Amino acid sequence: MKTARTAIATARVPTLNEEAHRRLEEMIVTLELAPGSVVSESMLSKRLGIGTTPIREALQRLAREHLVQIFARRGVVVTPIDVRQQLEVLETRRELERLIARCAARRATQGERKAFSELAERMEKAAGRHDARAFLRFDDELNQMVARVARNEIAAQTILALHSVSRRFWYFHHEDSPGGEVTTQLHVALARAIASGDEAAAAMASDRLVDDLIAFARATLPAGAH
Repeated sequence: MKTARTAIATARVPTLNEEAHRRLEEMIVTLELAPGSVVSESMLSKRLGIGTTPIREALQRLAREHLVQIFARRGVVVTPIDVRQQLEVLETRRELERLIARCAARRATQGERKAFSELAERMEKAAGRHDARAFLRFDDELNQMVARVARNEIAAQTILALHSVSRRFWYFHHEDSPGGEVTTQLHVALARAIASGDEAAAAMASDRLVDDLIAFARATLPAGAH
């Protein structure tokens, strides 16, 4: 029997470009490729076992997502983690997140609503295990699902390009900052609000989540710089 999750998943196999992007994005977000490190297409191709052309395309996309910078002679540099950039990203995300949360709550099918409920449960279990990497994967799954179910391609493309910066920032600082359980519960609340079909609740849950992420980012600023 198909679950609600598989019912909304795409049947096609990811392209090599998509696979290269997914794996490189996770390596950057989880700091396997450290901020400031210099990499090359050939090195990454050997490391991932993927040809240089998909790697090149993935790096171009990651540059648009503010995770790498590409220089003609220096190669590719993983961007530094910048709290002020994070705050700008969150300022932008607030308006778009609210829009797509409302749209997703309104437009989700019955199967999609069930999938959001199932994802909320999995996120809670990952949080209970204190598994930060698993939580990041579920967070990415939630982001992708909300953007898809909102059925607004312009908003989806814009917002998805900003999420990786936020996820890497959170992963970099999460062990030194309190409130991780609150952040998890706010993600869960967003998923459940969308599942309920309540647009106002979904918008409110989105705003509360972004408020929490802004507070998290500001807490990393030096004293007196808030």
